[in-house]
This record gives sequence, structure tokens and C-alpha cells, in this order.
Amino acid sequence: MSIPVDAVPVGALEDLTPGEGRTYVVDGKQLAVFLLGDGTVRAMDAVCPHKGGPLADGQIDGSVVVCPLHQYTFSLDDGSCPSGIGSVRTYPATVVDGKVTVQL
Repeated sequence: MSIPVDAVPVGALEDLTPGEGRTYVVDGKQLAVFLLGDGTVRAMDAVCPHKGGPLADGQIDGSVVVCPLHQYTFSLDDGSCPSGIGSVRTYPATVVDGKVTVQL
């Protein structure tokens, strides 16, 4: 599998725990990367637009992550939040040769 030109390796897949997130800093931007139970990875902005909660520390519930500060939910697919506080940007993420890459 070839890596897209704008994809950035952020870390080793083995550094992630299924069902949990981890924050990486890429070009000064904080990204939350999640390893899902099915082995896929997802990436989104790491900061909740409401009060700056650390989304990588949130619980995954199906296809959403729950902000640990005030329980707002954000779609892992498109970053939307049904409560209307604002959305976060999501980024295509994949695993190539054991490395997690995020397309910026």
C-alpha cells in the first residue's frame, strides 16, 4: 500500500490500545488517534470546541467519542456533534507497515 503524499506518520500501531485514544502533535496541531476494536484507526482534532476537553482521553461508544469533560459526543466518521456546539475536523488515517499515518 502506498502512502499518500500528504500523509504523515504519527507513531507505531503497537503504541495504541484498542478502544482508546492517544494525542499526537503534527505541525503544531494536536490530533487524537483512536484504534478501534475492529483494528481500524481514526483521527480527529484532539480538542473539544466546547471547553477544550482532551478528546483522546474520551470513551469510545460505538461510532462516537465522548468528551471526558462534559460528555458531548463527536462522530469518529465526520467529527459532527449532534448537540450543536460545533464539530471537529477528522482526518483519513491508515496503518502502513505497522505505522499509523494521518492524511492532513
